Amino acid sequence: MTQMPSPPPEELVKQWESEQKRLRQEVLEEDTEDWQRSPDFAGLERVGGVDLSFIKGDEVNACAQLVVLSYPDLKVLYEDSRMVTLTAPYVSGFLAFRETPFLLEALQRLETSQPTLVPQVVFVDGNGLFHYREFGVACHLGVLSGLPCVGVAKNLLQVQGVLKDEEHQSQIAALQKGGDSFPLTAASGKVLGKALRSCDKSSKPVYVSVGHRISLDAAVRLTHLCCRYRVPEPIRQADVRSREYLRIHFPAPDT
Repeated sequence: MTQMPSPPPEELVKQWESEQKRLRQEVLEEDTEDWQRSPDFAGLERVGGVDLSFIKGDEVNACAQLVVLSYPDLKVLYEDSRMVTLTAPYVSGFLAFRETPFLLEALQRLETSQPTLVPQVVFVDGNGLFHYREFGVACHLGVLSGLPCVGVAKNLLQVQGVLKDEEHQSQIAALQKGGDSFPLTAASGKVLGKALRSCDKSSKPVYVSVGHRISLDAAVRLTHLCCRYRVPEPIRQADVRSREYLRIHFPAPDT
């Protein structure tokens, strides 16, 4: 089993914190593109999804995956699977420093090789503004790539007074159909994201937050429209394809 080095020194965490604080000032929480303001997202043709999948029992070697799908029919137009070696340790709240460099490289490779396929928005498996310091991995990738980004997390991050308590569970139970949502409101009163019932088939919500260059309302609406199953198709395809890549190239030993 390959493990990450021991936890980072305090100095590194402080450095990361100040970097997050600096980049946080560049996040745009509003719609910046014409397609985002259109009721049916007219003009949106390409949606991207990114994910990292790890070899079982190995926390260092992963497959970094980018997919680009057509919109609205969600057919795969482009995929890039690349094995990478992570150098930064995992620290809660600082996932972006571990994963973003490789996802950014995948987007840059696409921009160089096939610029006409660059996605107009990227779905990220993780949080955006719904984060300890309002700067999750979707914000990080958004600011560094300059692309609109949406964070979609499968699990609730209990942060800034948002708790997985009885009230939260009853709000989830009240989501009747795909597209229904409720706000994730911080103790300060600021809405950091929304819990979304992404499709009729799944009663378990996903947690949507702004990454960069899109409003929360547009992010939630688009997430719902990109869901055939619980997880938006761009993220689901990135996950499926990265796992398949690992299965082919690093088959599990016979037991």
